[in-house]
Amino acid sequence: MPEFVAETYTPRDAAGAAPSAGDLARPAGQAGGPGGLVCFLGAIIVPGEETGFWLYQAPAADAVRAAMTAAGLRPERITPALTIRPLRPPWPGGGASAAGTHPHSATH
Repeated sequence: MPEFVAETYTPRDAAGAAPSAGDLARPAGQAGGPGGLVCFLGAIIVPGEETGFWLYQAPAADAVRAAMTAAGLRPERITPALTIRPLRPPWPGGGASAAGTHPHSATH
């Protein structure tokens, strides 16, 4: 199913008041209607830029807009997206290293 990234204006004083994943997931699941599942995948809030980026999986951008509106968000732009995920999970306590090995492992 296609993925979409939506951009919202998020005032600095509202960054701490962003909806929780549960608040977004419930209306997202209902917004697509029968046969049109919308799945909230995550969000990144950038307080210094007063911007929020919301990642959804949905059959169309209109379904994302409906889900976000139901969750009380006002998307300014919704764009098809490709998500790039690491091949293996990141190491505990930090991200994956560029070489894909543990950053503290010794090679002899």
